[in-house]
Amino acid sequence: MKLDILALAAHPDDAELGCGGTLIRHIKAGLKVGVVDLTRGELGTRGTPEQRDEEATAASRIMGLAVRANLGLPDGFFQDSREHQLKVVAAIREYRPEIVVANALYDRHPDHGKGADIAYSSCFLAGLAKVTTHDASGKSQEPWRPKALYHYIQSQFIQPDFVVDISGEWEQKMMAIRAYKSQFHNPESQEPVTYISTPEFLRMLESRAIEMGHAIGVKYGEGFRTRRWIGVNSLTDLI
Repeated sequence: MKLDILALAAHPDDAELGCGGTLIRHIKAGLKVGVVDLTRGELGTRGTPEQRDEEATAASRIMGLAVRANLGLPDGFFQDSREHQLKVVAAIREYRPEIVVANALYDRHPDHGKGADIAYSSCFLAGLAKVTTHDASGKSQEPWRPKALYHYIQSQFIQPDFVVDISGEWEQKMMAIRAYKSQFHNPESQEPVTYISTPEFLRMLESRAIEMGHAIGVKYGEGFRTRRWIGVNSLTDLI
């Protein structure tokens, strides 16, 4: 399946938190959008990998994703290495996205910065004809390089290069986040309190979206960083 936009995420729920509104907005516009999670989040304090799988499936339905896959890389220990890059390259070649969005360039969780780095390396390597990968049936894959790679912003504030208006997608984004019942605030949960399971974390998330939105004159926004200059054909593209 060819995608217009592919989100790469170190953990299930990273894409929902960082760029869920943007993905939903483009799905509503008729684009094919998918998410590939690098790990199953098996080192998370709360929940189990099986629960995370079910929650990711539920969140995918809420967002309307065309596809969601998980590469099964080791949570906490994946690296921007040849072995792990080749798995990401194979995913990029399978879905042939025009645009990739990936983890924050740096963040509180070291997997997020590593996710950004492996996305950057793999998007480049996926375009090299002499890098060999195979699909699930064993067939050799053709080279494919996305036209653009953008990085969403996660827990740590990063000054964005551009902001997407997600005012009309905010409630749907939050529904997708709440699908991860094991991870976020639930007063009935008996599991240990974590950084993301407090009510304050979700308030921070909304405050961040309000701040981003305010900067561009809308209610809610999601910010992105880019490693290269953005080219436009007209100043009206920037309105």
